[in-house]
Amino acid sequence: MAEVNPEVQEFMKSSIVTDYTRDIQQYNLGPLWEAIPTIMHKTPKPQAQAYLWSDELIKKKMSEAAQIFTPERGGERRAIYFQNPGLTYREPWGWGSTTQTIYAAVQMLLPGEKAPSHRHSQSALRFISEGSGAYTIVQGERIFMEEGDFLITPKNLWHGHAHLGTEPMYWMDALDIPTIYAIGGTFFEPYEDGLQQPDIPDNFSERRYRGGMVRPVGDDKYTVAPLANYKWDRTIEGIKGLMEFDPDPDPHHGYAVEYINPSTGKSANPTLGTRMQHLPHGFKTKALRHTHSTVYQVHKGSGQTVINGTRFDWKKGDYFVVPNWAWYEHTASEDSYLFSVNDLPIMNRFDLEQEQLFEENNGYQKITGEFKADFR
Repeated sequence: MAEVNPEVQEFMKSSIVTDYTRDIQQYNLGPLWEAIPTIMHKTPKPQAQAYLWSDELIKKKMSEAAQIFTPERGGERRAIYFQNPGLTYREPWGWGSTTQTIYAAVQMLLPGEKAPSHRHSQSALRFISEGSGAYTIVQGERIFMEEGDFLITPKNLWHGHAHLGTEPMYWMDALDIPTIYAIGGTFFEPYEDGLQQPDIPDNFSERRYRGGMVRPVGDDKYTVAPLANYKWDRTIEGIKGLMEFDPDPDPHHGYAVEYINPSTGKSANPTLGTRMQHLPHGFKTKALRHTHSTVYQVHKGSGQTVINGTRFDWKKGDYFVVPNWAWYEHTASEDSYLFSVNDLPIMNRFDLEQEQLFEENNGYQKITGEFKADFR
């Protein structure tokens, strides 16, 4: 917007303007001449804040929740979501907002437990952080989950969970709940018979795509990714391939791969982007910022991320948020793997994505503060 001269600024504060503003507001009308500088700023100004939730906090609160809630008593899912402190004004429940557009949570399933099936208009994904022996069942396919696996659950498909193993199972959930809530598109339906029973072979889609980068003839017609589970060992092989032939990591991302829909080559989830990023010991990325926001889960390793000048120290099991249009850079104290969820597909859909590189100080920010995580 153009700069407002002092005379205009003084006039806008006068009683004739303020009285008129109050007058039209009683009729549920709004003054664009006053609103436009705030609602149409020059660059994004998200209410979401940079934040980090420690593994110690998550484990403590999930352990307490296990003593109180079961899938049969208190809710269909034992999940605690990451509520961004800058978005608590959203009613109800902050819309479950971890960023402006993304909901992220940790879910725990204990041995022998079952979480009943349901379906909804939100798209979901999961990244398995700890454990094995549990499965999710999607449209009659049981998909057994192991640490490091990435799974998608497209919108409007029946899905539930059960645990046949012996140790607690933890995973990250991410959905586009705030986006769908904001545009008024929420639908939810419980499955009448509790947990859906399998009617096709276990791990069917994973076995069907065991050939890797070859696609069964006819699968090009799918818009929903026909692969339900992206296995950890395959992801690691992809990263090792990058490292073998490219000894210099990307200066802003290290060695990073994106989970894609094998039918279309686009993001595995139509509204949420997902990546696995390897940062070698001692590697430091250069700072950048972009329109899309990101939620990180530290799968392995430790290090720090500087976000708009504030240092966030992280280690295995931590979660942290980089809001949209925030400068950020990573440093790995040891070999590290970061799983991340972003809203890049949403920004691309509206042709809003922009990126800037940090040009000062050879690409590195000056640290002006340090974030103190709870229970760290």
